[in-house]
Amino acid sequence: MLVYPSSIDLSSSTLRHLTRQLTARRRELGTRWRRLPAGRQALLALAHLRCGDTYAQLAAGFGIGIATVYRYIREAIEVLCVLAPSLDEAMETARTKAFVILDGTLLPIDRIAVDTPYYSGKHKRHGMNVQVLTDPFGRLLWASAALPGSTHDLTAARSHGIVDALAAAELKCWADKAYQGAGRHIRVPFRGRRLKRWKRRHNSSHAKIRCVGEHAMAVLKGWRLLRKLRCSTNRITDIVKAVLVLHHAAT
Repeated sequence: MLVYPSSIDLSSSTLRHLTRQLTARRRELGTRWRRLPAGRQALLALAHLRCGDTYAQLAAGFGIGIATVYRYIREAIEVLCVLAPSLDEAMETARTKAFVILDGTLLPIDRIAVDTPYYSGKHKRHGMNVQVLTDPFGRLLWASAALPGSTHDLTAARSHGIVDALAAAELKCWADKAYQGAGRHIRVPFRGRRLKRWKRRHNSSHAKIRCVGEHAMAVLKGWRLLRKLRCSTNRITDIVKAVLVLHHAAT
C-alpha cells in the first residue's frame, strides 16, 4: 500500500489535550511499553475521527497492525467520552445564557432495509438520532446519547429528560416544529399554510434565531466519521461524546 503525508484541520491544542488524557490513562494502567507513544496514538485517533480514515489506512500510515489501530482508537474514545458534560452540567452552563437552541440530527449508518428501527422516514435513510443543545451563538453545549433513527425528535427529547430539565431550570429554548407540544419553555413556530400576517412574522423571526443552531450541526458533521458511521450502533454514543469533548478542547 502506498503511503503519503497528510494533514488534519485541527489545532495543536486538541492534540495536546488528547495526549495528556492518554498519558494519564497509561500511567493509571502502569503501561511500560506501547507500539506508539501517547502523542502518536492521539494523532491516530484524531485522523480516524476527523478525517474518517479506515483502520487499514491508519495501519499502513503508522506502521502497526489493524488490530492495534482498533484498540488504540477504542481506548482514546473511552478516555474522552467520560469527560463529556452531563445534561445537568449543561443546564448549569446554560443558566448564564439568554436562551438555548434545541435541535436533532440524523447520523447516517450502514444498516440495511430489514433494520427498520434505524430507518428515518423524515430523512429516508438509516441512522441514529442525536439531540443537541447550543447557546445563542451556535456553540455546542451538550449532545445526547444516540437513539435509533426512527425515534421522533420530541420523543427523543423527552426520553433524554431535556424537556423536564429546561422546565426545571426555567430556560427559554428555541426549536423547530418537530417539538410541538413540548411545553411552554420550548418555543416553536406556528404550523399551517395560510397563517395570519403576525404569525408569519413570528415564524420569520423564530427562524432567524434558530438557524444559528445549524452551525452546531455543521460542526458535528465536520468530523467526517459522523457522516457515515460503519461501526456498531452501541459505540455511536461514545463517539459523539468524544467528538464533543475534542470540540470543547479546541475552543
